[in-house]
Amino acid sequence: MNLLPTISTFFILLSAIFVAIGWRLIIKDKPKAHKKAMITAAISALLFFIIYMSRTIFVGNTSFGGPDELKIYYTVFLIFHIILATTGAVFGIITLTLAFKRNITKHRKIGPITSVIWFGTAITGIAVYLLLYVFFDGGQTTSLIKAILGT
Repeated sequence: MNLLPTISTFFILLSAIFVAIGWRLIIKDKPKAHKKAMITAAISALLFFIIYMSRTIFVGNTSFGGPDELKIYYTVFLIFHIILATTGAVFGIITLTLAFKRNITKHRKIGPITSVIWFGTAITGIAVYLLLYVFFDGGQTTSLIKAILGT
């Protein structure tokens, strides 16, 4: 089942790439292209979330399989990633809602903040993937809480 984490991580990377493209497009005063890039970024993030939640619900989460002395560092890093991802998702929904409601003044203020949070989310998400499936063999597949706590 390592294919699903790889696919979902690809979509989170893709979303960050499209956020960067969208940011560049709005700087170049190309609002229609910006809108398309940001919608593509949002769809990519949504696909990540659907795959991640489906795997979490039906299969479970993979606990850290690396050395025991690194487990506490991984756990702190994972909790930071989860908080960042949750914050990024909330900011993303608010930013998109402002754009679709044509509240461009507020959208312009919150958009750059949202983008930076999302870049952090993507980077830490990719790092979690690498730690679980590339650098170390994944631990047991278990419930979300057990995977976070390492029990």
